[in-house]
Amino acid sequence: MKASAQTVHEEEIDVLENIDLENVLVIHNDQVNTFDWVIETLVDVCKHSWEQAEQCAYIIHHRGKYAVKHGGFEKLKPMKDQITDRGISATIQ
Repeated sequence: MKASAQTVHEEEIDVLENIDLENVLVIHNDQVNTFDWVIETLVDVCKHSWEQAEQCAYIIHHRGKYAVKHGGFEKLKPMKDQITDRGISATIQ
């Protein structure tokens, strides 16, 4: 009985860790910020390459929003704050 109780406990921990990694940082399209400003922000804040940031900017423009970074809330929150401080709409989902 103890072995199966231990197994159940370990599975619960794995699930909780996976939930934490399911957060995404989403940037929303607007009619204010330029492609260059969004690209520069993604390079500076999210550490994307220029090409990756450019692709994200086009997807944001055409789809209206895009998840530019995945990770735990504690990692994404400072990035979101830096992005919104630059006038770009971003959320963590």
